[in-house]
Amino acid sequence: MRGHIHKRERKGKNGKTVRWYVVVDIGTDDQGRRKQKWHSGYNTRREAERALAEIVGSLEKHTYVAPTQVTVASFARDEWLPMMRTQVKLSTWDSYRRNLEKHVLPVLGGKQLQQVTAGHLNTLYRSLLTGSGRNGSDGGLAPKTVRNVHIAISKLLADALDHGLVSRNVAANARPPKPRKTGSRQIRFWTPEELSKFLASVRQDRWYALWHLAAMTGMRRGELLGLRWADVDLVARRVSVRQALISVAYELTFTTPKSHNARVIDIDPATVEVLKRHLDVQRTDFDAAGAAVKDSELVFGKEDGATIHPDIIRQMFDKRVKRSGLRRIRFHDLRHTHATIGLRAGVPVKVMSERLGHSTPAFTLQQYAHVIPGMQAEAAEAIARIISDGADDGVDESDDVDEPDDSSQDEDDEENDGDGT
Repeated sequence: MRGHIHKRERKGKNGKTVRWYVVVDIGTDDQGRRKQKWHSGYNTRREAERALAEIVGSLEKHTYVAPTQVTVASFARDEWLPMMRTQVKLSTWDSYRRNLEKHVLPVLGGKQLQQVTAGHLNTLYRSLLTGSGRNGSDGGLAPKTVRNVHIAISKLLADALDHGLVSRNVAANARPPKPRKTGSRQIRFWTPEELSKFLASVRQDRWYALWHLAAMTGMRRGELLGLRWADVDLVARRVSVRQALISVAYELTFTTPKSHNARVIDIDPATVEVLKRHLDVQRTDFDAAGAAVKDSELVFGKEDGATIHPDIIRQMFDKRVKRSGLRRIRFHDLRHTHATIGLRAGVPVKVMSERLGHSTPAFTLQQYAHVIPGMQAEAAEAIARIISDGADDGVDESDDVDEPDDSSQDEDDEENDGDGT
């Protein structure tokens, strides 16, 4: 036996209390003296015996973790978040930080890491979904937001496991809300006619090139605001997406594109002319300030070349949509508009996926297949035409083929049907 249970009785104002402790042998020190670890008190002998058996089992499996007083809050703020800031994109780190500070630490921050259970996490997720645990809240969080909370705490506990602070990641046994299937949400986009009407309504706008390029390339807002003239080849008619301008806690910073990979997008001759006119305007602005437009300058910035906050672009777009009298969509929905128009026009999914910077063509299909039912109808008609043309040939192959003398082929067919291959 590598441990035992110990009973302690204490007398207080409310009478005598009994607590049971688990004491385990974890080896010897440099002088050969026995080393023991005491585990927190239990209310009953049976609880202590169960804990002893579990701890001794972890010692034998070499998965034992000595008890510590490290809390969820202290590990998150003092170790994990500083470490994560050097390992992930700043926007990802800020998402971790906000979800922990706003939703996790107010509830579980004071608990020791080793005391957190899957039940604690499930209770937290339920309260976030219903809004019962949120101060001053009129309702619960969306399932996707709660799932993001789960991702943050799961990652934190996984790293705590790697640090030897917990014996297992209890988040693996928690039950966060399931994410909705990609494409199940409503995607808003304009028809080609609506897009043409909008672009016509803003043709004299100083930011016309931005609205035009967004519609013709499907680039994200941050990618457009991070675009430099060095990334634009007006001769080859190509735009290279190499960086994005994002806001983290309202502070602007440049980062890699969302997929972490640069991509090249071909543009049409009309878009080239739009960019040339925009460059002429920018040169005029810079000449007035006694400067020259350099390759390193942003394509879309303030008149002095400074960065412009993404939220300002969103606000300007909203105002222009309202003035146009069109159905309201978000700036990001210009990206959806570009994708749906391209796919309906017969652009191959792989090509559209590359233009949008999606991880795989499969993701593009999941995202947009349900909003382009016409492609399914065209496919059905094409297949029907092929079959109909074959029937019109008037060839009955059964007249030219002798029946087999044995049943070996039938047996092969049944075998293949049975295993589903």
